[in-house]
Amino acid sequence: MKRQELPQDSSALNNITRELHYVKDEDGKYRTGLSTGWEIKSSALDNAWEEVNDHIKEAERLVKSGDKSPIYVLMFINRMDLSILSSYTGYWKLCIKQHFKPSVFAKLSDKKLKKYADAFNMGVEELKNYKA
Repeated sequence: MKRQELPQDSSALNNITRELHYVKDEDGKYRTGLSTGWEIKSSALDNAWEEVNDHIKEAERLVKSGDKSPIYVLMFINRMDLSILSSYTGYWKLCIKQHFKPSVFAKLSDKKLKKYADAFNMGVEELKNYKA
């Protein structure tokens, strides 16, 4: 690809990052060039973000209905999954799934909640009183 052909389509990451590509300059030598993105890649990224937001909305609904604890929605809001949350807290995935239950969450000690609060970058009281 020639430098002048390097796509500069608008994307969700415009002001955040650019991609490095190898392109040919006027002399036919390979150089690096920065691209803000390609339209097709931007569409894929938008679809991915839409899916993430759908997961968050569904998680919020489950927390509001009393089917899940705040840990469940905060995991999605913080762009985590069970494996990542497990590595941040040191809890086994199975334990975290138990903590998703509101009845179990209500009985967790402040010491246990502190690990979640730290992972979500918030205080224990804020976690206890979280409203989706």
